[in-house]
Amino acid sequence: MKNRLNKIWRENRSLVFFLLLMFVFRSAVADWNEVPTGSMKPTIVEGDRILVNKLAYDLRVPFTHISLVKLADPARGDIIIFDSEVSDKRLVKRVIGIPGDTVELIDNMLYINDEPLAYNNPVISDGALLQQEDLLGTRHQVRTHLHGSPFANFPRIEVPEGHYLAMGDNRDESADSRAIGFVPRNEIVGRSRSVVLSLNYDNYYIPRADRFFHTL
Repeated sequence: MKNRLNKIWRENRSLVFFLLLMFVFRSAVADWNEVPTGSMKPTIVEGDRILVNKLAYDLRVPFTHISLVKLADPARGDIIIFDSEVSDKRLVKRVIGIPGDTVELIDNMLYINDEPLAYNNPVISDGALLQQEDLLGTRHQVRTHLHGSPFANFPRIEVPEGHYLAMGDNRDESADSRAIGFVPRNEIVGRSRSVVLSLNYDNYYIPRADRFFHTL
């Protein structure tokens, strides 16, 4: 029996080492993340697989949230991936407020540190309003309901140390910091800046070739 196990190990150890290295790489360096909901539309759509840079902010112990070295902090406008303890899910949202910022939302218009953000190029599409939001230098589109929603307003709040305020670009259809509270720094596992591939859930999972390697 022992000789048989030794033989199996010798024949398969290269595969075992390869799989172990692959799992470590995906845990600590880079991975992709499926996006099943439309909370980040129009930036990210249902069926996108986004590339997650897990070295964007920390070098971590593989398979844990333990940071060995802090490499950077999330910046306003970053699309972050985090394991939310409150919602018990891995979420993808955009950083709106960093520690020390004050943030307010009035009729779906953001005010950061008491300054209103600029909104340009409004377009009505599929019964919603699309606008380009200038998040203090980071420009991206946001989607809102034409007639507002309960999520369209929140009072002036200050982002505490070690936390971030994150929101979806699909502002009225995103369970983000307005629902789960501030995002703790240690829950953030990485940043995404591109789509790897995309499958159309509404059309037999046919690949969307135009979204392959699409920059976010």
